[in-house]
Amino acid sequence: MARVTGSHLICKALKLEGVKNIFALAGDHILPLLDVIADQDFHIYDTRHEQAAVHMADAWSRITEQPGVCMYTTPGFANAIPGLTNAMHTEAPVISIAGCADTHDLGRGAQQEIDQVGMAGPMCKSSFMVHDVRRIPEFIARAMRLAFSGRRGPVHLTIPIDIQEQSVEEAEIVFVQPDNYRPNAPVLADPELVRTALGLLRAAQKPLIVAGSAAGYTLSGETMQRFAEITRLPILTEEQSRGLIADDHPYAFGYFERGLNRAAAKVRDADVVVLLGRKQDFTIGFCRPPHIGADAKIIQIDPSPLEIGRNRGVDVGMVGDVTSILKQMSKEAANYQWKELPWLEELRAARSAQAQWAEKLARPETPMHALFVHQTLKSMLRPDDCLVFDGGDFCHFGRSFLPALKPKRWFNVSSLGMLGSSLPTALAAKVAYPASRVFMLSGDGAFGFNGMEFDTAVRHKLNIVSILGNDSAWGIDRQIQLGLYGRSVATDLLQTRYDQMVQGLGGYGEFVERPENLEPALGRALASGKPALLNVAVERAISPRAEAAIGRRKAAAQK
Repeated sequence: MARVTGSHLICKALKLEGVKNIFALAGDHILPLLDVIADQDFHIYDTRHEQAAVHMADAWSRITEQPGVCMYTTPGFANAIPGLTNAMHTEAPVISIAGCADTHDLGRGAQQEIDQVGMAGPMCKSSFMVHDVRRIPEFIARAMRLAFSGRRGPVHLTIPIDIQEQSVEEAEIVFVQPDNYRPNAPVLADPELVRTALGLLRAAQKPLIVAGSAAGYTLSGETMQRFAEITRLPILTEEQSRGLIADDHPYAFGYFERGLNRAAAKVRDADVVVLLGRKQDFTIGFCRPPHIGADAKIIQIDPSPLEIGRNRGVDVGMVGDVTSILKQMSKEAANYQWKELPWLEELRAARSAQAQWAEKLARPETPMHALFVHQTLKSMLRPDDCLVFDGGDFCHFGRSFLPALKPKRWFNVSSLGMLGSSLPTALAAKVAYPASRVFMLSGDGAFGFNGMEFDTAVRHKLNIVSILGNDSAWGIDRQIQLGLYGRSVATDLLQTRYDQMVQGLGGYGEFVERPENLEPALGRALASGKPALLNVAVERAISPRAEAAIGRRKAAAQK
């Protein structure tokens, strides 16, 4: 009778879930597993830091709606913790697998011993130690189910090296098909609640829909677009929902960021707010006045009952699959006549005023304003291009200006605000979209966290183009310091030649100081056939986001 090792069981369980790509960094305690993976039908994307491996798995899972699997050894797991923390905020179904010392040595001062399960617990939806080789399929199935259930997030498994190496009779192992432990049937809302919600929307004069992460657990924006076209209701999108309805659609009003989008700031005037897979968190003022009016009606649709009415009671709460409930609402809404409200013109006027503001700032001056850089890029964009943002003021200007036109192609730093994710995210996007152009936009401070992953890009031939806005500073923090305290502390950087670093790693790099040179440099970067970075000298300009932060803190100090 055939015998198989724990490593073979891990591979088979992952294959049943359709996993093809693994993001990893080699180390002692996963060497048996990597050796077996090398003979299987997997592609290993090995990074230069474990945090980057998690960021790649995170982005891959959100782009493809498939599990993002990352692997590392024990000290590598410690490096991965920031990435797992970020994945909780991005709501990414990541499966983290770490090796450790032999089980019989644990608790005795084993090699590199740390409490992986305890460390991962607060940063993941759950974490487990696998003590029995026969239970590997069970634990991987449990991890997958947890990662995709309710509000999504990472799950961690520690699989000791002796469990990876231990062999067992193949006939002893039972594998279950994913559909039998992770059902995909949609969870729908009570039809009466659907009718009540639509009644509130039909009576509203200033309704607003805000689509968040959980509305983006889908590959298609067809459902959201159909709902908007039936009801003629305005929609703002953020996080995973960006691009589900294109920003140039007549009922789409762009990125939901009140400090960057004047239409989004109008949420304070709305009389009915629909939270479509959107939390009642700090970015919407916990849904309390004055951020949302005291008399406004709240409709909340979410896959997690824990999020319904978390900080403010709701008038209608529906728990289930957001896309499926939106289909229910569209079907019911089609029974009524919907008219285009004057409110839409108010929102369009806000967007028009913002466009005029951006146009005035985007002048061809030296040093360049961030908006000139983003305007130049926008003039070259195609609908299937992918945009990835990272950093402070430079990218805040970009997020306020550059559109999301297709699903899963516009990515921002998570609500955690952790910098450094853009390069690994861009690499994962290029894996997912090999025929599309991927543009990474980063500040110089943010680039320093994972800049060595250009080596990963070169080795795996992932030809992204990075535009680095170099203002020689931790830009937004420096601006806030100046606005609040009148001086900067520990926020000045050098005008480092990051382009030369990328050249040294085998990519294409170019330093751009003058506005007339930017567009030709972008053309050369795209034509280079290599991972490319343009190191662009930009003005130290304060973004609306930084101005808003200064205003809030000054107001709080006065109170």
